Amino acid sequence: MSALIEVQGLSKAFGDHQVLTGVDFTAAEGTATALLGPSGSGKTTVLRSMNALETPDAGVVTIDDATVDFGSLPESKSGRRREIAALRSRTGMVFQSHNLFPHKTALENLIEGPVQVQHRDPEEAIADARRLLDRVGLADRADAYPSQLSGGQQQRVGIARALALKPRVVLLDEPTSALDPELVGEVLEVVRDLAREGWTLVIVTHEVRFARDVADQVLFLDGGVVAERGGPEVLSEPREERTRQFLSRILAAG
Repeated sequence: MSALIEVQGLSKAFGDHQVLTGVDFTAAEGTATALLGPSGSGKTTVLRSMNALETPDAGVVTIDDATVDFGSLPESKSGRRREIAALRSRTGMVFQSHNLFPHKTALENLIEGPVQVQHRDPEEAIADARRLLDRVGLADRADAYPSQLSGGQQQRVGIARALALKPRVVLLDEPTSALDPELVGEVLEVVRDLAREGWTLVIVTHEVRFARDVADQVLFLDGGVVAERGGPEVLSEPREERTRQFLSRILAAG
């Protein structure tokens, strides 16, 4: 199976702090990749680099037929914008804390990108948005504003908004980290459904049991490098001592 995602040599420093050093991985279409690791290990920077929300110092990211070599971007601003726009158009991003427009309804949040960025027909975008809200269990909340929704409902709107862009890859940055514990399950179930339906997912998460359930491959990051990788069995029988220590602490904390 050919790779839909190829990440090669991803490196990033913030001042004197080296956050990523030569991160590589590939992922096939229809698979879920889970990025785990301690705070500060670089996993969110990897995710944000994949659609250039963070600009790496070096490395090549390919998603579908869009490639950006961050070490040799075009000199012209227009050339850089074109390459980055092409990469971003292949992805949909789900953030930790929803990032919904507070002055727009759930439905309006979903159609903003398709209409304003992708220039799709508004009626078509509205019809798609209603189907997606139904898909995440919020068909009856289309006219609700974010302040009228629970945290779990807001995050489900955020997932639907990412899908509304019809991306090739969905990037999820700790989608449950900002939620109260009783709301986590409803969001994880939506992500499980996406994995079952064959969406290509890259998920930064601290939910070990969830990752073991949905991931086709797991990358454990530590100190800006991939310290261990493998299938979901890595989370049950890790080879590296650092991974064992991390998992022991996370599972002990519940």
